Amino acid sequence: MKQPVVDYRKFRFSKLNDPEFSHLKLLAGWLVYFLFYFLTENFIPYDACHVMHSRLDDLIPFNEFFFIPYCFWYVLIVISLGYFLLYDIENFKNLQKYIIITQVVAMAIYILFPSRQDLRPAVFPRENFFTWVMGLIYTLDTDTGVCPSLHVAYSLAIFNVIVKDRDVHKWVKWFVGIF
Repeated sequence: MKQPVVDYRKFRFSKLNDPEFSHLKLLAGWLVYFLFYFLTENFIPYDACHVMHSRLDDLIPFNEFFFIPYCFWYVLIVISLGYFLLYDIENFKNLQKYIIITQVVAMAIYILFPSRQDLRPAVFPRENFFTWVMGLIYTLDTDTGVCPSLHVAYSLAIFNVIVKDRDVHKWVKWFVGIF
């Protein structure tokens, strides 16, 4: 099994500026992002958001099983950042810098040109565990701040970094690419 390139057991906050651990400061970008996410979700009125819609949207039926890839997307971010944090610091830095820049640009756009999608059903066509999970997701992640899509941007960034990494198995690259 591959050994981590940094022994994080030695980490203390007093060592955050040491070259061995200084890359961890990039994780602070997530704190800033979550602060802005909270602000944009709670202080931009829903009616002030521009509706993003195309005719293709009308062809996509509601399917509650979509929560599986939707939730896996979050897992993909954590696993990718965790993998590179342990085994490839340069790719961790590259991925995290890309994510931070993307978050800053997206948040600026969400504030200057707020957007939303009106695709969610008013009433679920069925009542089951999966629609209950979708309802929970809808309360946690509203349908605002949709353009540009952070889901797409992060996915492209992760794929780009994984494809270039020679240590990542080919099947993982294919899986992430298809996903």
